[in-house]
Amino acid sequence: MNILVINSGSSSLKYQLFKMPEKAPVCSGLVERIGIEGSFIKHTVYRNGEKHSIEESGFIANHGEGLKQVLTLLTQSEYAVINSPDDITAVGHRVVHGGEHFTGATLITDEVKKQIKKLFSLAPLHNPVNYKCIEVAEQTFVNAKQIAVFDTAFHQTLPEKAYRYAIPEWYYKKHSIRVYGFHGTSHKYVSEQAIKWLNQENSKIISIHLGNGCSMAAIKDGKSIDTSMGFGPLSGLMMGTRSGDIDPSVIFHLMEHSGYTLDQLSTLVNKQSGLLGVGGSSDMRDIRKLLSEGNAAAILALKLYAYRIKKFIGAYAAVLNGIDAIIFTAGVGENDSNMREAVCTELDYLGIELDPDQNIAYKGELKEINSASSKVKILVIPTNEEYEIAHQCYGLLD
Repeated sequence: MNILVINSGSSSLKYQLFKMPEKAPVCSGLVERIGIEGSFIKHTVYRNGEKHSIEESGFIANHGEGLKQVLTLLTQSEYAVINSPDDITAVGHRVVHGGEHFTGATLITDEVKKQIKKLFSLAPLHNPVNYKCIEVAEQTFVNAKQIAVFDTAFHQTLPEKAYRYAIPEWYYKKHSIRVYGFHGTSHKYVSEQAIKWLNQENSKIISIHLGNGCSMAAIKDGKSIDTSMGFGPLSGLMMGTRSGDIDPSVIFHLMEHSGYTLDQLSTLVNKQSGLLGVGGSSDMRDIRKLLSEGNAAAILALKLYAYRIKKFIGAYAAVLNGIDAIIFTAGVGENDSNMREAVCTELDYLGIELDPDQNIAYKGELKEINSASSKVKILVIPTNEEYEIAHQCYGLLD
């Protein structure tokens, strides 16, 4: 069964083709800098244990145009892997916000699309793009099943005491204001890998997803019981361009005393803050370069970033009543050994002790980086959201 997975971001589109139930992809690709100068596509095919890649550059105006170019690479390029769009059985779409309506992989119907559209305001950087890719895929892969896998679905197991805000119930009943949580596909995948590694179903795990967007989850016996992102993907940790937790009084103050509009405030906390606002760049690699030059803003940005993570580890240790393992995953979590060290320093009171040599030696597969005496396992697990989406789609169709 050929399942094409589409994982679209605000200016990017990742894809992988799986011949399920095999875990290794047939091909994968990335469309980057959509709508920005310097757009490019990298398409990689895996054959007989070897990797073959092709890269094309040229301005890509929108996600629809990007997806059409992906189809050309899949069917007509030097590294084509299918004969026609009809070879695709299903297209799995990552959709960021599913509200309370969706708790698992869902066949996309007109009604499902209406629900996704209703949630645009809750994930303005992602849901509109996800919706557009669904529409283009429906036109491109006419005979394929279109399936949505929601970032919020994994967190639907949160207890009411964790997902409710301390405001009148009417706002929850009327406006569905509650904690939803995000990065659920990633947290689900890495926590399942950790449970297998630990070989214990009854487990207490803290999953730390650090990319351009960052979130954490407290996972007990495989179920999410708390998470750092809330009603939208803004709260919790400091991120690439998002502020994370901020006192609402700051928003009121800027509106009242500086005349800020809602649009200006949304832009401030969603697109101008985080690593970018404090350190000068949303890319951790750029921040590290500035750090090596002694840049004071970069130093502060990294301290703030690590400090927020440590605070949540402490909070989730309390929520879980102990920890069996913590997981680092996603771009920063998997690739920045210095950040992992900064987070784990001075957490020995919780039984978290890093092995510096194992930390530095990490090379891209599931690995323990804790010391032999550490009571808590420290795991680095490469996330694989695309496979998790394909796996859920295959389960639904099977």
